[in-house]
Amino acid sequence: MDRFDCVSPLDFRYYVPNDRLRELVDDYVTERARVRSEAMVEAAVARVLARMGVCSEAAADEIARAAEAVTPEEVAEEEARIHHNIRALVNCMKRQVSDEAKPYIHFTLTSFDVIDTATAWRLKGAAFDGVVPALEELERILIDLARREAETLQIGRTHGQHGEPITFGLALAEYVSRLGGRIERIRETAEELRGKISGAVGAYNASALMIDEPLEFEREVLAELGLEPSPASTQIVEAEFVTDFMHAVVSCFGVLANLADDMRNLQRTEIDEVAEEFEAGQVGSSTMPHKRNPWNFEHVKSMWKQFVPRMMTVYMDQISEHQRDLSNSASQRFLPEMIVGLLDAATRLARFMGRLVTDREKMRENLAMTEGMIGAEPAYILLAARGHPDAHEVVRRLTLQAQEEGRPFGEVLQASEELAEYWSQLTDRQREIVLDPAQYTGIAAEKTRLLCNMWEERLGL
Repeated sequence: MDRFDCVSPLDFRYYVPNDRLRELVDDYVTERARVRSEAMVEAAVARVLARMGVCSEAAADEIARAAEAVTPEEVAEEEARIHHNIRALVNCMKRQVSDEAKPYIHFTLTSFDVIDTATAWRLKGAAFDGVVPALEELERILIDLARREAETLQIGRTHGQHGEPITFGLALAEYVSRLGGRIERIRETAEELRGKISGAVGAYNASALMIDEPLEFEREVLAELGLEPSPASTQIVEAEFVTDFMHAVVSCFGVLANLADDMRNLQRTEIDEVAEEFEAGQVGSSTMPHKRNPWNFEHVKSMWKQFVPRMMTVYMDQISEHQRDLSNSASQRFLPEMIVGLLDAATRLARFMGRLVTDREKMRENLAMTEGMIGAEPAYILLAARGHPDAHEVVRRLTLQAQEEGRPFGEVLQASEELAEYWSQLTDRQREIVLDPAQYTGIAAEKTRLLCNMWEERLGL
């Protein structure tokens, strides 16, 4: 299909602009991958049937070859004829095997033994071969950037207002930690994805007819695919395994969106502390030639807005009446799109965070903008420590006075007769910090390096 005939922009605009990574996730997120994975389940069942003596090794080998050979095109054509996707797959595979092997394709299975197991295999593979490597690459870039900027002075902002000095490295280390936690959670929940080979209502009715140990049969089939059985299943796997995994994906998307939003806001004209490196011929605006819009960071937030509401659908898919209804059969087909959306955001952020331009002089200018007002916190704490009974209130009034008179806070503080006795008790170093709050950064640089080292070790980067 021509790109201009596509419906979803994921298909032609946003799908993983990294050939190596795309090649890996194509094995899990495409329609071709769906058919391939469902055929793999059929082949795994045949192999275990042969080991248990239910069918011959030769029949199992035939079925495995048919699973490799079957194409999504022929399955789609058959589905258009009979209007059942799994039976279409079975029919197509049967055409490629002998009469001896035919009975053992889909033997004792129900459709969602195949579908749920294949879905778990695809999501797990996409996580470990695509999502986690992409996020780990972004994590490495953030760690390198945080270390580079560990000592870079920046004003810390709360509620959009100047708070206290930090370093830009510490601001980035927050995202090192948050992303690191999400990588761990994605790993954990992907590892926990489960399959099932328990039949139409989860009671092993069909497999128990032919196999003495249906639970062992299920365990061995799933082990062929690197999965474990759902502890309990109806016609479908317990929904919480996929729900937990997708929640980890979506909450990780939120971390990326928050990082992108922060980087976007730091590029505002009146802040101008960082910049997205522009290519020589890149255009920022269709009408304003001077513009250098932070559009890649805006794109990540925009993609987050598109995909985060889909988590509500995943939560709704937890509800299935009695042993099974069809209310999740269409909605779960969209899960790979959430994977692709996250990969787009992660790879895009990795490209542009790796080329982030930092204006350290502008950061110092912004910190000085409030004329020492940010020295109010160390002032009141040190004065209180010297015994002033209401240091916070006195310092608060001095900040108002400084604003009204247009004078630096330190100048007003030193001129205060009320505080003279307490001010004289401070050490030279303490007075220096109050008067030059650029020195009031706590252990920002140390904490930055601590977080970078910790997550590098925990993630094995």
